[in-house]
Amino acid sequence: MNATPLGALLFCRADPTAVRPPALLLRERLLLTPAGPDWTLLVPEGTPWRDGAEPVDRVVAGWAGALAVGVPWPVVALWWDTDRAGCVLATGFRRPVAYTWLADGTPAGEDEAMHTFAARLGLDPVLDAQDLEPLTRPDEHATAPARLLGLTAVLARHGLTLPPGLAPGEPATRLWVTAEVQGAEPVEWQGWLDAVRTELDAVEEGPLGPWLRGPRARALATAQLAAGLPLLAWASSRRSPGWAATAALLITQGALGLAYDRMRAAAAPVALVPRAAAAGR
Repeated sequence: MNATPLGALLFCRADPTAVRPPALLLRERLLLTPAGPDWTLLVPEGTPWRDGAEPVDRVVAGWAGALAVGVPWPVVALWWDTDRAGCVLATGFRRPVAYTWLADGTPAGEDEAMHTFAARLGLDPVLDAQDLEPLTRPDEHATAPARLLGLTAVLARHGLTLPPGLAPGEPATRLWVTAEVQGAEPVEWQGWLDAVRTELDAVEEGPLGPWLRGPRARALATAQLAAGLPLLAWASSRRSPGWAATAALLITQGALGLAYDRMRAAAAPVALVPRAAAAGR
């Protein structure tokens, strides 16, 4: 087993049912498991960085951005390699917030990034900020994985629970095996038909289902397509799988949004026919 200390963990502040559809559209092998009452953990197999196609931090930033697009919940991604470690927070269409530490724990990010991280997650501006502040200060006893554990300790006050054995700093292969043994659900791309079916099922069953049609829904879907198409062209030219996943998710959600709106609009009159006929009898 490859024990190279490269890996990543992605925490979504939502339940597994909500996380699975966008995770499926990343088109990567992932394991999905609850991480507390309000969080879901995604454990990636890590093929892009294991094959040397792209650095782990860039891949994870793209995945986090893709997962957070068009959903009401944030994504916190933790990553590490032999030289550095870091965190990325993605929320909607906003630019992701990132912070990095060197392997020995030396802060290599901007203090303002950590403040923005806390604000966007809705953390306590006093208590949580006091515990996040030391993460941006030198500490000769704190390694990069220890910094990530310090971050998860703050998030634990807000419902995050690290499953046993799934801690930052472990090799991706070891994390994968541990998650499998614990019964994590596999999330693997099965083609566009399966992705569309999964996405529509989630829309129908979710609390936002009744609101995902009409002028506002069409405007959002159009904006997603307008943003995704040029981003996909840019990602293809740069050979960036992380941003390509973001673009693909934007395009897919936009297309599904327009299709869903039309489908529901076409189905509505049909649903009224039996009632109208019954009323006339």
